[in-house]
Amino acid sequence: MLSLIHQEDAPTGTFADAVRERGGELLEWNLANGGPPAPPESFDAVFIFGGGMHVDQEEQHPWLREEDSLIQGLLAEQVPVFGVCLGGQLIAKAAGARVGPAPHEEVGWHEVQLTAEARTDPLFSRVPERFDAFQWHQYAFELPTGAVPLARNPVGLQAYRLGDSAWGIQFHAEVTRGIVEGWLASDGSGRQIDLSPIERWAELGRGLADRFLELASRPRRGRPVATPAR
Repeated sequence: MLSLIHQEDAPTGTFADAVRERGGELLEWNLANGGPPAPPESFDAVFIFGGGMHVDQEEQHPWLREEDSLIQGLLAEQVPVFGVCLGGQLIAKAAGARVGPAPHEEVGWHEVQLTAEARTDPLFSRVPERFDAFQWHQYAFELPTGAVPLARNPVGLQAYRLGDSAWGIQFHAEVTRGIVEGWLASDGSGRQIDLSPIERWAELGRGLADRFLELASRPRRGRPVATPAR
């Protein structure tokens, strides 16, 4: 399992717990330090997480161009991929969708509502129809051509599925209390966010990750299922 991160304080979080609970191995890699040591398509699945940069800041972060090509390759090979916040935006961009500034930023807890299509989605079918999601973003994605909308709120699209193997979400389902406390400490705005729902929120995130990993464990293009580490 490969986890692509973009800064050290935005790690795999509770999604890493889901990998470990299944007996899997996780390689966490920051693309700003260069490409991963193995071809991304050789992994059973790929997580892509957030960061303070935006998808259109390729001049400041030239590796974003390489990541765009990398994600296009993952989509072409139908490698299971799950993008969170910036990760979901990068998948949408690689699939040709518009990604740009949201009508306004969302930071903290904001209500999200599932679409009718989510009721039959492998990841979202067991998620409540409405829930308060932890958000921290200024940009938003539109729906890629051929993708299925899974969740929305007044700011815009919050989750989608592309084909049978790619998902993107705008909210941060991976965060722990420690991760958010670190973001608040480095933010400098003095904003206050109630963190009491974090433990319950982490359960929803681990459920999404676990169902994604279950899907990723199925044979793909004749490749045998990987044997979990013991």
